[in-house]
Amino acid sequence: MIYPFSLLITFFANVFQGNYGLSIILMTFIIRLAILPLMMNQTKKQMAMKEKMAVLQPELTALKEKYKNDSSTDAKKQEQTEMMQLYQKHQFNPLNIGCLPMLLQWPVTLAFYYAIRRTPEIAAHDFLWFSLGHTDMILPLIAAAVYYMQFRVSQSLSTQYQQEQKNQMALIGLMSPIMMGVLSFGMPAALPLYWAVGGIFITVQTVVLNKLYTKPKAA
Repeated sequence: MIYPFSLLITFFANVFQGNYGLSIILMTFIIRLAILPLMMNQTKKQMAMKEKMAVLQPELTALKEKYKNDSSTDAKKQEQTEMMQLYQKHQFNPLNIGCLPMLLQWPVTLAFYYAIRRTPEIAAHDFLWFSLGHTDMILPLIAAAVYYMQFRVSQSLSTQYQQEQKNQMALIGLMSPIMMGVLSFGMPAALPLYWAVGGIFITVQTVVLNKLYTKPKAA
């Protein structure tokens, strides 16, 4: 994907009269739109899980109540066994949330990174306040903030997880933007620009798809 990405970045920059910043933004939207069908499928699965969890939750609560005063190993094993039986009864798989879009982003991001590095024209251009081919001190913070906001929006719309799972996800949601920001400080500003624009796209996409696939409550 590196060579086609580099050609497309140059092509769109020429369309925008040499503006490589606008070219990268347009490329970001094209990449996100290409992944959109997978994201729509993932959202459908998440909505189906949410509906099943609404039915399953009272039984899970009763199960926890049943074993709350018994901390023995046998009781824990029995509780896990009965929980799996409940999952099978309701055909609920907590791991079936669709990881393909998330996994697909990494090779795309790497390809985009090397396309930027192998397109020397980018390094000679500025966009807004920063040079696309050099590191920037502000843009990584913006990219990290955007992805943290995206995580918070996604978590606020998700109700299928138990509290302990949400706490674990909150830690991941905090660490990922921090790691992204730290890595961005050592990369050409074109890449955190791609991440920031992509994060905004994902945030809007999350809200829209959740509204699209959420069934209206019965009166």
